[in-house]
Formats: sequence, structure tokens, C-alpha cells
Amino acid sequence: MTQATFPHGGFARAVDVDQATTKASARPLRGADDKDMLRAAANLTRDLNTPDPRLYWVDLIGSAVLGYAALAGALMLGGWQAIACGVVAILALYRAGSFIHEISHIKHSQLPRFRTAWNLLIGVPLLVPSFLYEGVHNQHHAKTRYGTVEDPEYLPLALMKPWTLPVFLVVAALAPIGMLIRFGLLAPASLLSARLRDHVVGRYSGLQINPHFRRKRPEGEFARSWARLETACAVWALTLITLAVTGVVPVREFAILLGVTSGTMFLNQVRTLVAHLWENEGEPMSVTAQYLDSVNVPPPATLPALWAPVGLRFHALHHLLPGVPYHNLGEAHRRLTAALDQGSTFHAVNHRGLMPLVARLARSTLAQR
Repeated sequence: MTQATFPHGGFARAVDVDQATTKASARPLRGADDKDMLRAAANLTRDLNTPDPRLYWVDLIGSAVLGYAALAGALMLGGWQAIACGVVAILALYRAGSFIHEISHIKHSQLPRFRTAWNLLIGVPLLVPSFLYEGVHNQHHAKTRYGTVEDPEYLPLALMKPWTLPVFLVVAALAPIGMLIRFGLLAPASLLSARLRDHVVGRYSGLQINPHFRRKRPEGEFARSWARLETACAVWALTLITLAVTGVVPVREFAILLGVTSGTMFLNQVRTLVAHLWENEGEPMSVTAQYLDSVNVPPPATLPALWAPVGLRFHALHHLLPGVPYHNLGEAHRRLTAALDQGSTFHAVNHRGLMPLVARLARSTLAQR
């Protein structure tokens, strides 16, 4: 789903690789490709690339309805009941929000009006419109950009200082306030200043973690879609700010709204923390090396269904097969597991759960002291 942008000054190691990465095309790729695995992945999953519209629509609508119903319960109830409803709202809206990842990959002709519906249900209400991810996430999957300074969704976190991990999470928790400022204040103000507009588009219009990434202004139909969504988000953000300032929405209710949206952002950032091993320091990587730097948390583990929903528990496999829709990744994993022996590279990315991955990352950062 979403990723919060970091403050620019905290990532000196990413700066160190800037000049080297600009010459990436002239350098050899890190790691040799496992051609047997790549061939098997392509051959065994050819029939799994078509999304099932029924599953997409039922999953999205069901998750959104559950999330907003639980949010209403958190607003109306008190005590432990409000807390329980808040937790359910976070999990359900996080799942619904995670479809922004699918939107960035699927052909919209295969799921007509799905992107529009997602933006109406989730993107605008939570101030995370799809244009924040479209045009950004695809660069993370570019073979020559992954893991380099040109990748908007990558930083060598495992090679940074220990304080970067709590900052990584705190920034996400504060993201809802940042979105209110971005859409409610900066977006309208940027219409009066070309310089501010370039700044808003370049630095504050992508769900990214790489502070060096800059977006270009959109063009064509994408620019028109961007404008419609940004206008809707600006109106909604200004409405929320006005209702809170004037007291129409009481402080408690406004805090709960922020708390639930903050919870979804925080949970996604935790998931992002373990989506990769984050051990590449700017080197261009082969497809197999990119796969090995990514993480699967397959069954029998059950909790990943909550913190890595909509296929995100198969994140490494998704990097190997980005065209396979989320509901078919489990089947793709089963086929490849059965077909490839235990010595295959394919099995090296499977991990048991969240905490061992967090502990591994924490130990790596502690070693950088």
C-alpha cells in the first residue's frame, strides 16, 4: 500500500551512492541470474496472469464496509469496545487500502471502473489517491532501477544507523497530518506559484521512502485524472480541517479519525520494513538478486494475512512475477515450491514471520554503530 517519505537529512548512505548509481548502466549487475528458476516461474504461471473481477470487487467492498462500520463503532462507543472497533477498522481499511498496489499493476481494461471505485471508497476519504502510487511504484520494479538511488521505494535500511528504524515508523504514524497539510494547504497554495507547484509535485506527490526521488509533472490523461483526484482530496481535507477548527467535529472524534488512519499507515510501514532485506547499497541488481533481497512469508504462518494482505505476504514472488494478480500468488507459490528442489534459489526468500525479520534488520543497523 502506502509508504511515508523520510526527512531529507537522515540518509547519508543513500547520498553516498548517488553518483555511482547514475552510472549504473555502465556497471555489471550484482549477482548472477538463476535461469532455471526464472524459466520455471515463467512457464508454470502463464495461466495465472488474469485477474478475477469478482474477487477484486467483493474483497474491496467487503473490506471497506467492514472498516467504515468498525470506524463508526469506534466513534460511537467507549472504553474497550471503542478500542476493539478501532483495531478492526485499522485492519480492514488497511486491507482495502492495499489495493492501491494492485491498481498500479493491473491493466485497467481488465477491471473497468475499479480504480475509480477505489478512489471513491478509500483514496479520497483517507487522502491517499491512486496517483500517489501510479507512476512511482512501477519504477521500483524497473530492472535497472531497483535498489539504486533512482528507486523511489528503496533505501539501504539494513546498512543505516539504528535510529533510522524508529524514525521510519514515526514518520508513517504522522503521515495523516502530513496529508492534511499537503492537500488542504499546499495543493491550493501551489496553484498560485509555479515554483511551489513544482515542489509539491516533485517531493510530496509520491508514496516513497527515498528522499532523493523527484516526480515530474504529469501529462495527458494522467494529468487530468491527477487534477480531479487532487481537487477532491483538497476539498475533503479543507472540509475536515474546517469542521475540526470550528468544533463541529469534536476533538475526540477527530482524534479517533486521525488515530485510525495513522494506524493503517503505521501498519503498512511495519510491513514495508520487512518487505525487503534492504541490503543493497546502490548497486544495479540482477532479477535474481532483486528476488533474494525481497521477502516471502508463506503459509503455514497465519498472521501475515493481517499485516501483509492482498498478496503482500508473497512480496518476493511478486517481484519475480509482477503480472500475477494477488489472488493467484498463493497458487503460483505452491506450483513453484513443488517443481523446484530445496537447493533452488526460489526457497531462499521464505521467512517464518514478522518478528524474526524485524530482529534481523535491527541487528544489522546496530552493527553500523
